[in-house]
Amino acid sequence: MSENLLPGEGEAYFYGDFFGQEESDRWLASLREEITWKQEPIRIFGKWRMQPRLTALYGNPRIPYTYSRLEMRANPFTPTLAEIRERLMAFCGEEFTHVLLNLYRDGRDSMGWHRDNEPSLGPLPLIASVSLGDTREFQLRHYAGKKPKIKLPLTHGSLLLMKGSTQTHWEHQIPKTAKQVGERINLTFRVIKA
Repeated sequence: MSENLLPGEGEAYFYGDFFGQEESDRWLASLREEITWKQEPIRIFGKWRMQPRLTALYGNPRIPYTYSRLEMRANPFTPTLAEIRERLMAFCGEEFTHVLLNLYRDGRDSMGWHRDNEPSLGPLPLIASVSLGDTREFQLRHYAGKKPKIKLPLTHGSLLLMKGSTQTHWEHQIPKTAKQVGERINLTFRVIKA
């Protein structure tokens, strides 16, 4: 296993070339076509706004996922998602029930500071985050003090594992960028409990 990126509470491990170039390219092309992408409103600081990215949820259709007052219903896993899921379950030893996908179309698409600490994920969730497409900067900071800020380039075919008390003590984001960047698809595999 790689070294823990987080000082103190929580665990985060990064694998820059977890998946090979050829399969990452194949999966990126497949997911562009087979995923039903949506842009949905989300409530931020009391106001409804359209999310600055496209999203989709796949997994157990009987178990929805709710965050920021948005309830998402899952589509059944596609063959591509099932293939990636099998690889991750073998590596992580976790029976992932769902995958939340985010499509960042360019540098204007982003994800603000947040923690994946919804009750349906349990107190110590394992989240396996796969990146496909152009590199984007991922940032982590301690929730209480807002420091330190850890910056990590999420590359094509990379895997980031967040586990233990990470979602209690740390928050993360994908900030906007003025750099010319193309599409990136992020897949966060997780266990959602009914």
